[in-house]
Amino acid sequence: MSISSRTASDRRRLPLILAAACSTGALLALSSPMASAVAPATATATFNCGSWGSGSATLTAADNGTTKSIKLNSSAITMPVGTSADPNSITTTLKVSKTSGGVTSQVQFSAKANPGMTYPNPITLGPLKLSSGTLAAGDSTDSVVLSPPATTTNWSLMIVTSSPTSATVPCVTTSAQSAPFVW
Repeated sequence: MSISSRTASDRRRLPLILAAACSTGALLALSSPMASAVAPATATATFNCGSWGSGSATLTAADNGTTKSIKLNSSAITMPVGTSADPNSITTTLKVSKTSGGVTSQVQFSAKANPGMTYPNPITLGPLKLSSGTLAAGDSTDSVVLSPPATTTNWSLMIVTSSPTSATVPCVTTSAQSAPFVW
């Protein structure tokens, strides 16, 4: 039915119907979490993971409005000879330094998320979700730089494999990120 063939009453109600539909859409948009851009989206840092290797890793940050996460990939850090990991069998925790309003503290990202990997696969870990602490818009995060050697008490990245190979691999970050993430 065309607008011209509608009754006068239908034509008067049409703007009200359209206004109600637009209002409902606006309310839904306001009640849904909005994704936030993290700048930059990627950065690099250098890690020392002992027998798993040392070198540059790419960190990719994301914020979908409800979950903040960081994914870590490195071709310099690899699964050692004789080791393997089933999908989602590596618990990874990453400590980062947070700056908010001039105050610095630490937050952690953690998850059991990884593809299946075997020797000599480069590591792909995450996305690691914010698991300790909070991040607000405008907060920045950067690597927690520590001196080697990495130990179970001196680490900025902890990799714990459980299946089929069991291993606890502490790593230290030996350089600040190429750029801090601003959330």
